[in-house]
This record gives sequence, C-alpha cells and structure tokens, in this order.
Amino acid sequence: MSDNITINAELREDVGKGASRRLRRQGKVPAVIYGGHSDPITLAVDQEKLLHATGNEAFFASILEIKVGKESAQQAVVRDMHRHPYKPVIMHIDFMRISAKEVLKISVPVHFAGEEESPAGKTSGVVIQHQMTEVEIAALPKDIPEYLEVDLSLMESGDSVMLSSIVLPEGVTIPALEMEGEDNDAAVANAVHVKESQGTGAAAAAEAEAALAEGELGEGAELAEGEDEDEEGDGEGDGDGEEEKAEDKE
Repeated sequence: MSDNITINAELREDVGKGASRRLRRQGKVPAVIYGGHSDPITLAVDQEKLLHATGNEAFFASILEIKVGKESAQQAVVRDMHRHPYKPVIMHIDFMRISAKEVLKISVPVHFAGEEESPAGKTSGVVIQHQMTEVEIAALPKDIPEYLEVDLSLMESGDSVMLSSIVLPEGVTIPALEMEGEDNDAAVANAVHVKESQGTGAAAAAEAEAALAEGELGEGAELAEGEDEDEEGDGEGDGDGEEEKAEDKE
C-alpha cells in the first residue's frame, strides 16, 4: 500500500450554484466529505494542487488524509469526481470517510507485465488486448494495494487471462468472484489474431489499437456530453445525496 496522501481543505459555508462558480473562478474546487458517524461537511480545495495529485493513478486507490485547518485529519477515499468536459478543471469532488476496522470496496489500477516476452507478444499478427484498466477489490484500508499486477508472460495466441488468475495480496478479495449464481469471472486480457485486411506485425497491432481507441473515445464523448449538461446546472457531484443534505442544513 502506498503512503497516505494529504489534501488540505478549508470549510465552505457559502453553497449553491453561484457559490460554486465563484470558487472555481478563485482557483478552488467545491468538495464535500461525508460518511462514517459524522455529518457531511462542505469544503473547498485548491484546484492546482488537486489536479497535480490526481495526475498520479495511486490517488484514486489511496487512503487520503483530509486536513481542514488545525483539526485532526480525517481518513477518506475519493467517492466521485467530475471534470470539465474539455478544460483541465475539476468541477467537484466527493470524499467518503472510512474506518480502519471496516472492509472497503475500491477500484485499483491494473498493471500488465511480461507482454512483450510472451509467446503471443512475439507472434506476428497477434494482438494482446487489455480488457480492464482497473478492478474493484475489497480489503481493510491497511491492505489496499496501489495496483494489481497481471502476468501475461505465458500468454499464447487465443489465450485469455481471467480475473480469477490474478494473484492477490493477503487480505484482498475481488467481490465479483464471490457472487453466487452467476459466472462473474471475466477476461482481463486476451490474445487475438487480427483480420487479414489489417496486415500483420506492428502495423496490425497499430490498427487494432486504433480501433480500440476509437471505441473508447466514443464512450468518452458520451460522458463529455453528460458532464457538459452538469455544468449547465451547478456542476457539483451528488455525493449520493449527501451534499444536498448539507446545503439544507446551511
């Protein structure tokens, strides 16, 4: 598990659409922290520092120390975050308090190893496709890994590496694999032959990856539209309804 990341925040008493816009113009991000046995608290976080922190993939799979003034830091994880559809701006972020004694479900990044050394990676006309970039795990906060490593070194053409093949650290489980009544073991990566029209070797890999990227961009475009609509509103995350409750109390 990586070292905890500290986020310095300040209390935000002025809430609502107009207040959020004013905060963003001041270079701050509207935020809320909720959960545990305490009431929700509306916060403001420095935009530049938060952008820098989110540039590290570990940020989203780390236990964060939310520090407000001189008060003791609260441990939390990122529950939701909204970015501007085309500007490098975070519109809103939600933090959820955690307990060191309670199992937490959180998504962690997947790192692939051994791809180039694998039989599939050395075979002309074969492309290894990464089907997942993150996996939801369950663990106590102290046991949450920074990432999960997936070994592809033994992959051959036609093979798939499944969720159940991932070697998990002690104290970590994958909830999807523990569900009963359904086949929840999904492919994390697979090795496939490309079509003849795509050619072979490096050119084939490039064309296949371009096709995959095109599909991902299509999904991103839909998300951007949704975020743009959110901006027309107040641009704030719902915090599972917690921020609205906090605003009512104000």
